[in-house]
Amino acid sequence: MLKIGDFSKLSRVTVKALRHYERLGLLKPAHVDRGTGYRYYSAEQLPSLNRILALKDLGLALEEIAELLQGDLPAEQLRGMLRMKRTELRTQIETEQARLARVEARLLWIEKESQPPMYDVILKPVPEQRAASVRETIDDHPAVGELFHDLAAYLCRRGVETTAPPMCIYHDPEYRARDVDVQVAFPVGAPVEEDGRITNVLLPPIEQAACLLHSGPHDSIGEAYGALMAWIEANGYRPAGPSRLVYIRTPEADPEAAVPMVEVQLPVQKTD
Repeated sequence: MLKIGDFSKLSRVTVKALRHYERLGLLKPAHVDRGTGYRYYSAEQLPSLNRILALKDLGLALEEIAELLQGDLPAEQLRGMLRMKRTELRTQIETEQARLARVEARLLWIEKESQPPMYDVILKPVPEQRAASVRETIDDHPAVGELFHDLAAYLCRRGVETTAPPMCIYHDPEYRARDVDVQVAFPVGAPVEEDGRITNVLLPPIEQAACLLHSGPHDSIGEAYGALMAWIEANGYRPAGPSRLVYIRTPEADPEAAVPMVEVQLPVQKTD
């Protein structure tokens, strides 16, 4: 029989871990002295300990290992647990590979420009939103301001409060200087009274959007789009839907805001 300290040295497993395995019922001492409370293990327990360590190395939780060690777990259930773990590990690897690609892309940018990028791009999901909306084909981009004004005035007259910053959505598959298919939307908590031009919509969720924040005049938004597209290409993504401009901070809504702030959102998918 080996004292717990000696068994720890032999197995190269800490005493703390052995006590934890005992509490979980994974590996109990072969003998506990009633008088002193000393715990003793036998060399015959090393195979059981090695099995615990091997399963732990596969990424299984100790609770899952406890189920496996009961000995009556059906083979199909064991295969199911390992398949789930395989899927989880593959997802982790893909996530880390994507993170590595973003690190490489930023390093290349810094090496090329000798300075950090002007914009920081993040990936995030965008939830479904209920909104009051106007969608029209306008002559040129500045005309979108009239749509915002008309929709805001309509909601104000009816005492409707918005639940999130307003946005505009560009539905054209490519940039157009004229005849722009644009939709302006104010998120609301409940449907509003429609008048034909102004309608209720459910803006669909975006599973993954590449987003950046642009602070400055609206006529310089092209720089933000350029940076976003460069990031998308460098990181192995492609556009997968209409772009959105979310007006986080505007002089109209916040007179103390010296500089407008807009979030550019673009749905993306990983390229093959």
